[in-house]
Amino acid sequence: MAMSGPPSSRRGRGRPPMAEINVTPLVDVMLVLLIIFMVTAPLLVTGVPVNLPETRAKALDEDQKPTVVSIDRDGGLFINDAQISDADLPDRLAEIMSANAGKAEPPQIFLRADTALDYGRVMRVMGELNRAGLNKVALVSTDAGSNAGSASGGSE
Repeated sequence: MAMSGPPSSRRGRGRPPMAEINVTPLVDVMLVLLIIFMVTAPLLVTGVPVNLPETRAKALDEDQKPTVVSIDRDGGLFINDAQISDADLPDRLAEIMSANAGKAEPPQIFLRADTALDYGRVMRVMGELNRAGLNKVALVSTDAGSNAGSASGGSE
């Protein structure tokens, strides 16, 4: 048996170390990722188009006194300072709609909700308003500079 030196001593003698990087696989991977993002990005943008309110909302012009629907911190429901139950809400909204039946537009509704409430609770009340045909709803908030309430937005 012939003895030979360690294999590492022969490896680097004939050629210099390879100092270049093959970028073709990198470009291929990047193009595949680009195609994946181009295909999936339009699928992520689904939903309802929303007009976002300005940061300083102006008060709405009022022709008549609006109906105020309020939800307090505990989830209690009020229409013009009279407390009602969730089961009575559809009937009361139907009364409001029938009282305004002869007019061209639906009555103005101001919705006031406590900041500590669950978003789903507010949306259930808004859904009942919409189902009753009361589509002119303004969300009431306080102005950052004062303690007075102001109505902003609206849906129609």
